[in-house]
Amino acid sequence: MATSNEAVLPLVISSQSNYDRVEELKAFDETKAGVKGLVDAGLAKVPRIFIRPPNEVNPMSDIDLTDFRIPVIDLQGTHQKIVNEIENASENWGFFQVVNHGVPLSVLEEMIKACYYIGQCFV
Repeated sequence: MATSNEAVLPLVISSQSNYDRVEELKAFDETKAGVKGLVDAGLAKVPRIFIRPPNEVNPMSDIDLTDFRIPVIDLQGTHQKIVNEIENASENWGFFQVVNHGVPLSVLEEMIKACYYIGQCFV
């Protein structure tokens, strides 16, 4: 399994004149390094294999998302209201933010660190 920086970097450096997206995608997949391999290699710019050509971009992407709001569930509301909000957010969004849950910030921060550590263990 090639996961070294050398195996990842060449596929993002090829010149524009001989660019073949399909070949670069295959080469990237064969490295088995994934996006983490690119980050670990010090890449600071999104490789063009991840950028869709303008003719392939979904026209829905032109929609103005400035009014985008993630559903927020306040656990200090009434039980039935909370249940309805969770049901609605789950069905329509697939995720939501919970506030007033009573979990201390320090516990949340430690949980995030643990999740990051666990994620690193499987890479």
